Amino acid sequence: MERKKFIKGFLFGIVLTLVVGGAGLKIYEFVETKSEKDNAVNQEFVEKAKILEEIIDKEFTGEVDKDFMETGMYKGMMASLGDPYSAYYTKKEYDELNTETTGLYKGIGVVMQMQIDTGMVKLVRCYEGAPGEKAGLLPNDILIKVNNEDIVGMELSEVVEKVKTSEGEVAHLTVTREGESDYLEFDVPLEEVNIPVVEHRMLEDHVGYILLYEFTEQTESQYLEAFEDLKKQGMERLIVDVRNNPGGLLRSVCNILNDILPKGLIVYTEDKDKKREEINSDGKSELDIPLVVLVNGNSASASEIFSGAIQDYGVGTIVGTTTFGKGIVQSLIPLTDGSAVKTTTAKYYTPKGRCIHGTGIQPDVEVELSEELQKKPVLTYEEDSQLQKAVEVVKQIEK
Repeated sequence: MERKKFIKGFLFGIVLTLVVGGAGLKIYEFVETKSEKDNAVNQEFVEKAKILEEIIDKEFTGEVDKDFMETGMYKGMMASLGDPYSAYYTKKEYDELNTETTGLYKGIGVVMQMQIDTGMVKLVRCYEGAPGEKAGLLPNDILIKVNNEDIVGMELSEVVEKVKTSEGEVAHLTVTREGESDYLEFDVPLEEVNIPVVEHRMLEDHVGYILLYEFTEQTESQYLEAFEDLKKQGMERLIVDVRNNPGGLLRSVCNILNDILPKGLIVYTEDKDKKREEINSDGKSELDIPLVVLVNGNSASASEIFSGAIQDYGVGTIVGTTTFGKGIVQSLIPLTDGSAVKTTTAKYYTPKGRCIHGTGIQPDVEVELSEELQKKPVLTYEEDSQLQKAVEVVKQIEK
């Protein structure tokens, strides 16, 4: 009878935690009564958390940081979603995240991207003259450790935070690099970095070239300045380069597309309830010169909104290789204590209704860079076969 009662109790969720210590056997009992339909956070959860804290207070021999413990529980809840783009941010982390989207922050001057298939963190861009580039980091390096701590499997925001809070304001990074048999070690100082989000120059035969690094709050204004400068120089055709652009702010990319597209739909999103939200162009600043957009496998998220809309409207030609394939929207949801959560809240669709998550944008003209050239942080025009092809294509488009 006692055995039957035990089995029945176990099946319905009675948990007995046994702690063996020098003073003998101690038993903490927790009876779980919630049904499968109940929320994860309920009274039973609260009681169990209290018991776990009591065990730690009474039995754990190390120092306990209660604030860190609380933060860990919140981060753990978001991590349990199994979504590499969902995360919990402390007030400090959230403030720093907001600072980054303005284009000025303290860091090492690299752009990191979480690889969906491997969970590894890859460097996709090292800003010219920034600490990372000066220390010897290169695009396509895979980050393995930060300050000798293994970061494999961590959420991207957590990795960034570990870099930016490095002791002595010097981040010790361990990376793998294709062609190198051993790990490479770098000491990179943290400095004020003014992110150069736009570069431009005039190419041959009045072909203007604008490079967009990221879509931040500064990108549209810098894009317009670059565009106007090229127009004054006699630009007749335009190439916009979003290779290695990991994305950024939705409103930023849509503002730039509003300066390019005819009147109509730019992008729309659908949430879990199929509620649709649309963003439209007013058509008042439609581009009137031939356009080519350069993309590659590191063009992600907002970069794919950009290239997808241009491709759907047929107002430009996409050149390069298939893009990253991130067609989902993350929302930052602030909490009243200054912290915030980021989670995937919708899928986005191109004007023609394409959801490119997991597939990416296929270029109209496919051009590969050699593996050797992909490893180089900066390419000359003579080396950059993709840019050369873009110039060739844009010159062939009728005005």
